[in-house]
Amino acid sequence: MTLKSLLLAAVVCLGATLTLAQTPTRMATTEPDGTLTLHAIKLTSPLKLDGQLDEPLYSTVVPAGDFVQMEPTPGAPATEKTDVWLAYDAANVYITVRCWDSKPPSGWILDEMRRDSNNIPRNENVAFFFDTFNDKRTALLFEITPLGAIYDAQASHLRPGSADWNPLWRYGIGRFEGGWIAEMAIPFKSIRYQPGAGQTWGFNLRRTVRWKNEESFLIKLPLIAGFSGAAAIFQIANSAKLVGIEAPAASKNIEIKPYAVGSVATDRLSRPPKDNAGDSEVGLDFKYGVTNNLTADFTYNTDFAQVEIDNQQVNLTRFSLFFPEKREFFLEGQSIFDFGGASSGGANAGGVTPLLFFSRRIGLNSGRVVPIQGGGRLTGRAGAFTVGAMNVQTDDEALSRTPSTNFSVVRLRRDILNRSSVGLIYTGRSHATVGTGSTQTFGVDANFNLKNFVTINAYAAKTDTPALNDDDTSYRVQASLNKDRYGVEFDRLVVGDNFNPEVGFIQRDDFHRTYALARFSPRPKKNTRVRKYYYQTSVDRFVGKNGVTQSGNYNGYFSAEMQNTDRITAQVNSTVEQLARPFAIFRGVTLPVGRYEFQNANVTVALGNQRALSGTVGFDAGTFYNGTKRTVTFSNPRARLTPQISLEPAISVNWISLTQGSFRNSVISNRTTYTVTPRMFVSGLVQYASATRTTSTNVRFRWEYVLGSEMFLVYSDELDAAVRGFPDLRNRAIVFKINRMFRF
Repeated sequence: MTLKSLLLAAVVCLGATLTLAQTPTRMATTEPDGTLTLHAIKLTSPLKLDGQLDEPLYSTVVPAGDFVQMEPTPGAPATEKTDVWLAYDAANVYITVRCWDSKPPSGWILDEMRRDSNNIPRNENVAFFFDTFNDKRTALLFEITPLGAIYDAQASHLRPGSADWNPLWRYGIGRFEGGWIAEMAIPFKSIRYQPGAGQTWGFNLRRTVRWKNEESFLIKLPLIAGFSGAAAIFQIANSAKLVGIEAPAASKNIEIKPYAVGSVATDRLSRPPKDNAGDSEVGLDFKYGVTNNLTADFTYNTDFAQVEIDNQQVNLTRFSLFFPEKREFFLEGQSIFDFGGASSGGANAGGVTPLLFFSRRIGLNSGRVVPIQGGGRLTGRAGAFTVGAMNVQTDDEALSRTPSTNFSVVRLRRDILNRSSVGLIYTGRSHATVGTGSTQTFGVDANFNLKNFVTINAYAAKTDTPALNDDDTSYRVQASLNKDRYGVEFDRLVVGDNFNPEVGFIQRDDFHRTYALARFSPRPKKNTRVRKYYYQTSVDRFVGKNGVTQSGNYNGYFSAEMQNTDRITAQVNSTVEQLARPFAIFRGVTLPVGRYEFQNANVTVALGNQRALSGTVGFDAGTFYNGTKRTVTFSNPRARLTPQISLEPAISVNWISLTQGSFRNSVISNRTTYTVTPRMFVSGLVQYASATRTTSTNVRFRWEYVLGSEMFLVYSDELDAAVRGFPDLRNRAIVFKINRMFRF
């Protein structure tokens, strides 16, 4: 046998576990048009997820690499090397990432292990998405750190999605001299994808080197305001092409998750009052894959005892506060029901633009939990259409005087052009909260995304409430240009006096709003301290149908983003408020009808996550209605003790002095979290609010004892701090809940 024959035989033996037919030796190739194409490798046996690169895949296939910086130097080569392999077998898609790092592990930023924590992107990490429909609109996002902390979400182009989508997937973490390794397996059963064996997906991967605040990507991305840096991973439309995956045909894909819960509760506000009353319940969640990309969910006797309580907020306005949804059944696929450019999730949720569907209207009323008897939901895609439909039946609740009610919503969205859509929405409630009878909402919207930087959102909607006639419509036209260096925005919003989306959220009604913004945000060259400056001005004006200004705000804004991610911001505001009726701003303090003009200035310093204590410190002072206001805040806090233990102390104190009286409105809280493993943690939240004079405690233990199956132990109470001496008990509960997932 010749030397050539011996070498050929050795190569064949080494690649015995790989099927490399029609697959190049290199993982990545560049097309003539500049598109990066990744070629998935077919495996004949599963990868062992141990963080060790000892399988033939890693020695026979050249990985993808050559990452490009987004921050701090856009377009420059990444300073730390990253290698990527993609493979699949009959059950899973595999992705392996080898992260080289010039700094020893002792210098890495690692302080989070809890799943889906917002702090995970602030650690050393890799994040990647699969655009499984290759529609450049939606994607499935996965993120992992060297500690094994994971984050997963359903995302849309230029719009972060719901992190409460929790698919089953497995991973292994390893270390080597010079970096760390993550091996991950995503089951086909955990994701939705287009029909057909041969798949073409969109794909991108971000490498975060947090200790030097460097963000780099597999491909070069445009600089889009709000979606540069780490957030550029949400540029779903700008991706590499992943080919070669032979996906299995659609299966029944059934998941059944029964639960049992036992509780002991005291409630002094209920009628009759309860004192250490025991209770037990059983229920069931059922998920069925109708097709590869349409999923039906059903729930019976739903219980959300394990959900964390709401964070208290200071409210010095005459409008309702917005509290985000936290219940898992409503969170998965939440963005499907977004309408007209407004969203019920994310940092900008709950603004002045009405939400036509807001799931917190279901099963909650006047601060009381209303039992959910059952419900069903259908979400997913059918060709060019995105479909969302939900129907839920609730029981009655005596204290809040809530009758048994049926809620329904139907959302249909059609893809048009390259990254745009038009859609319809309908919501219904069998018992209106205003008057009697049922109430409905109808709407049509259009969302355009043009060449990455230009977005246009528009909608028209109408409500039908028997007790309210005429002036029951709303419409919006909003357009923005968001380049990295400059941006402008214009928003025109009209809400009628009787516009009443009873399965939605509306902060205020009866107004015409005009909003305009201009921004200039240069990146100084060769500045070792400042990464980016922001100069911004905006005007926001609300006018009633009588032509009288209801509210107005004129804002001047300056900010400097530092290279180490610290940020310094200064703002000045000039505000106009026209009170059409007396405003009870605090206990015993009521502002009379009239026009008020006042000004304030504030400074905030945001400390980056590289610090042992991070968060935002703010100072605000100025006039307020017919008096003055001074404010001190510490928000988004985190004290890094160990990778397993963290403290999050927060405070907001407002000193108000008005002609009608002086008062202090404060919220003080602290969350302590101990993460035993990425799938087991205990977290405690203690809060005090001076406006309601209450102190509350919520302690939660969660253990994912089997993949997809969880155990919870929850203690919560609320105390009346208005009484002298030790606060008086209002309510208290201890709950144990366990569920078990069965997948077929």
